[in-house]
Amino acid sequence: MRSRSKRIEEKRAEAATQPIGMTAPVGRKTSRNSVYLFAASLFLIVAGGILALFWSVLTSAVVIAAVVAGFVVAFSIRIAPQWERVVVLRLGNFNRIAGPGLYFVIPVIEHATAHIDQRMITTPFTAEEALTADLVPLDIDAVLFWMVWNPKDACVEVEDYASAIWWAAQTALRDAVGRINLAEVATRREQIDSEIKEILDEKTRSWGISVVSVEIRDIAIPKELQDAMSKEAQAERERNARLLLAEIEKDISEMFVDAAAVYDRNDKALQLRTMNLIYESVKEKGGLVIAPSAFGEAFNNIEGFLK
Repeated sequence: MRSRSKRIEEKRAEAATQPIGMTAPVGRKTSRNSVYLFAASLFLIVAGGILALFWSVLTSAVVIAAVVAGFVVAFSIRIAPQWERVVVLRLGNFNRIAGPGLYFVIPVIEHATAHIDQRMITTPFTAEEALTADLVPLDIDAVLFWMVWNPKDACVEVEDYASAIWWAAQTALRDAVGRINLAEVATRREQIDSEIKEILDEKTRSWGISVVSVEIRDIAIPKELQDAMSKEAQAERERNARLLLAEIEKDISEMFVDAAAVYDRNDKALQLRTMNLIYESVKEKGGLVIAPSAFGEAFNNIEGFLK
């Protein structure tokens, strides 16, 4: 079997090389084909126009000039989609944030160094064998929702902001889990989510990134502990049931004691109760009822009771 360190290194290498979101199911994504089509159209229009203008004196120099002019115009006049911002450097220094829509770049002097997507981004991340406060290893899967609000800082302050926030989320998740016990992990999910969000917000604010939310998807408990926790939960439910039954028995016994005290103070109340019992017995079974002598005494005293 592969060692734990080897598995972790493979996951790190895979996460570093894959684009953000590739570990999750991929749905329909927006396309940048219109951007490339616009650049290709500019190239063809400029190069074709020059060739058509100098067709009568067409030489290799004219062809090279047409191609160069087409490339210069195509790389100078650009468009950015609505959700995209472009970081433009001039002679190596930050100059401006361009987009969305049409923007211009001076060839050689200016360079569009980064295209920043400002939409909501989802990043799945995991914490394998994260230790709780009582030293229980857990495998936890979570999802991070974040977005870039400052394209300049995201480009200038950190080398690869997507990988950086992925690593930061893993570290924050391990720190949050390490402060609580195993029994609290399942019951404090929302609190753990909030703690991770606060930690990431503080860490990524200088990167121009805003963490919208963190949601834990799954917590894998070691199999040897699952049976123990199930038995513990079952025992706790049985204990609660026994306590509830005892409380009910106590309440009933107290009511019987109160009723006995009433009957002891008032003979007529006891006689009324006796007659009620006889009535209920006749109503349920019907016919002749063989009753103890006390029931007969109750009826013998009924005339005095009514008076």
